[in-house]
Amino acid sequence: MTAKIRPAKGAPYARILGVGGYRPTRVVPNEEILKHIDSSDEWIRSRSGITTRHWAGPEETVAEMTLAAAGKAVADAGIGPERIGAVVISTVSHFKQTPSIATEVAHRLGTGKAAAFDISAACAGFGYGLTIAKGLVVEGSAEYVLVVGVERLSDLTDLTDRTTAFLFGDGAGAVVVGPSEEPGIGPAVWGSEGDKADVISQTVPWDDYREGEVEKFPAIRQEGQTVFRWAVFEMAKVAQQALEAAGITADDLDVFIPHQANMRIIDSMVKTLKLPEHVTVARDVETTGNTSAASIPLAMERLLATGQAKSGDTALVIGFGAGLVYAATVVTLP
Repeated sequence: MTAKIRPAKGAPYARILGVGGYRPTRVVPNEEILKHIDSSDEWIRSRSGITTRHWAGPEETVAEMTLAAAGKAVADAGIGPERIGAVVISTVSHFKQTPSIATEVAHRLGTGKAAAFDISAACAGFGYGLTIAKGLVVEGSAEYVLVVGVERLSDLTDLTDRTTAFLFGDGAGAVVVGPSEEPGIGPAVWGSEGDKADVISQTVPWDDYREGEVEKFPAIRQEGQTVFRWAVFEMAKVAQQALEAAGITADDLDVFIPHQANMRIIDSMVKTLKLPEHVTVARDVETTGNTSAASIPLAMERLLATGQAKSGDTALVIGFGAGLVYAATVVTLP
């Protein structure tokens, strides 16, 4: 007789229960960027909407920023760290290939023997992590899951590249995903377009730098206009699909939290989606810059902390970036 595998049994649904963020103490204005490129404060603001960004100091490592954000998220969720069953960290700027930074964080946070792993999904990393966490909770592999987006993009910024030098910032954003009696995280609309992989990429592979074939440390480069067109036109379609998958319309939304890549992209998406005036739109990019995987949870935390959004609000979140990859879903704010 063939043995039957017992079906998984988890929570009926999952939702975000807590959020936390960490922004490095050093604030870098556009004037500092202009020491390295031929541009102007007006040009940077008009192109990106960015006025300042945060850059990490020597002690503000990927691990330390993650722990700071994670500690806030766990406290906000009202649970102890020992109840975290899995830690999922999205980052492209942790330079140690192995072990994952998630294992260090899980240990230092006091989770015990939680499952822990890193993912590399660039600016869509938070959405990828959120989707994984939802599955783990509903499937029953973990009661609570910590999801973190963290970046030290200042380490991967070419200060002499006029097209990217002003874009990137550092920081960490975290959420705790746990059980819910009602749906709190909608179906994910996610995917990749690998034929556009060269649009946003690292300038050279690590082994080229190691072997001395290039002298300049690897940095992030992008084709700005191509990224802009893709984000505005294609990602607006993905956002609309996420609304439809969740069974709601733009009129039902309270908050829109897109990846904080560029103010022009955000404003164009709002227009294309025809979002009503009552929808609060995250524009954290102005003072935080593009923090890749950290941008959505950082923006979420700020909206809640400032009262621009409140617990229970319905929010559309969408991340998109290098790969090219994307992930969108509708969530209930913690």
